[in-house]
Amino acid sequence: MLIEQQKDPQSGRSPETRRRRAGITGFLVGLVAASAFFAFFPGLPHVIDWGAILASLAAGGLARWGCRSWITGRAERTGRGV
Repeated sequence: MLIEQQKDPQSGRSPETRRRRAGITGFLVGLVAASAFFAFFPGLPHVIDWGAILASLAAGGLARWGCRSWITGRAERTGRGV
């Protein structure tokens, strides 16, 4: 039993856990990237207002959706199922 766990460290993770972690990571990356764009891109007012916050949340949600669908599609192609 212990040897099987050493061979595949992700064997204990369910596909839903992997999708959830990918979604959280995708959301945070999208949120930070969009916030950094609005904060540091030359030519834009260097102010984070409510519009920038809402756009960053939307970008984070879009990144989350993309990561979860990518993980789901990859799992279906490899036959692991979700």
